[in-house]
Amino acid sequence: MNILVIGSGGREHALCWAIAKSSKVHEVFAAPGNGGIEDCATCISLDTGDHEAVINFCDENNIALVVIGPEAPLVDGLADSLNAANIPVFGPSAAAARLEGSKGFTKDLCDTYNIPTAAYGRFNNAEEAKAYAAQKGAPIVIKADGLAAGKGVIIAMTDTEAAEAIDQMFEGAFGDAGAEVVVEEFMEGEEASFFALSDGTNVVALATAQDHKRAFDGDKGPNTGGMGAYSPAPVMTDEMCRRTMDEIIKPTVAAMAHEGCPYKGVLFAGLMITSDGPKLIEYNARFGDPECQVLMMRLESDIVDGLLSTVQEGLDHYEPVWKPDAALTVVFAAKGYPAAYEKGTVIHGLNAAAEDENVEIFHAGTIREDGVIKAVGGRVLNITARGATVGEAQSRAYAAIKKIDWPQGFYRTDIGWRAIEREKANPS
Repeated sequence: MNILVIGSGGREHALCWAIAKSSKVHEVFAAPGNGGIEDCATCISLDTGDHEAVINFCDENNIALVVIGPEAPLVDGLADSLNAANIPVFGPSAAAARLEGSKGFTKDLCDTYNIPTAAYGRFNNAEEAKAYAAQKGAPIVIKADGLAAGKGVIIAMTDTEAAEAIDQMFEGAFGDAGAEVVVEEFMEGEEASFFALSDGTNVVALATAQDHKRAFDGDKGPNTGGMGAYSPAPVMTDEMCRRTMDEIIKPTVAAMAHEGCPYKGVLFAGLMITSDGPKLIEYNARFGDPECQVLMMRLESDIVDGLLSTVQEGLDHYEPVWKPDAALTVVFAAKGYPAAYEKGTVIHGLNAAAEDENVEIFHAGTIREDGVIKAVGGRVLNITARGATVGEAQSRAYAAIKKIDWPQGFYRTDIGWRAIEREKANPS
């Protein structure tokens, strides 16, 4: 079968890499792909916002399955258009993708169906939002309602910071995403990511991860799309995973079906593990980036089986198999990210960095020109490694990254620190 993957990031490279290993797959296409994806898929120039063009490409190239990587095409309804054209697609409808596309929608759903999350208010004007924030008091969390590339969340530690954040959002700091704002209580605990597949009725747990959103070591600096991740997340014990499925994931899938917009795809829950148990921070309607990279490194079974079982509503017969290893990825980003950065710089040493069979380098913001890899994005490379422990995976990832010659890039040196501290405190 031929499969088309929509997207150009590290997540899509990891998906193409995993899909290409399947014996069921004849050819993998990526639209638009990137400089690294070219090693495992045919990259094509295709305007994915033009749904008719995507449909025509699928018809002309016998595409048996489309896998939508990023959130924007999902919220834009690409899955709906493909389904209407009888082209199988992995990814939720626009109505179901509101779980990510509108934080207010998700908060209201949680409130209606008693799904544990932070107390909140949603507002379409600054003065009411500021009054609510002042009444609740800092620390408090200010969120743009819509899609903001992972950057539309501000944790305000003072009332003044909260008011400034609200003004920034309504003044257009995050574009249309900030036309409505959600203000919610600050939850104490440890964050974790939980992934599950849903076919609209059946739900199968995948794996857990933790990411590092801040730009610099020590979890300092501005929020980014993610500077690294590891899997599994030690805080997600078997009991915590069971509670997450029973208290958050399964009730959400049932609620979406009851609301007339059944959820089909991967459901990515950002969690806060509090003293009361897991609470939902937010949902994403796709695999995380960079969490997908570590999940694909750990997945033993054929990913295509999971994708097809989801699309064909057969998850009651699917059970993924995972390698016992941990995996960790370090994001190599362009200096200046998440603000302005230079484009077109040349990267050397990638072949040497990938010599270890336990290391994979997933590209994100790269292009290949005349055999040379150039950086054209903010998050450029994902140096991903397996190991018996998170500490071992970390050592392999950083050994590989030191072989890469790219003076215009930077990376955090402490990815995985929480898990490694646990490992040192409790050596097996």
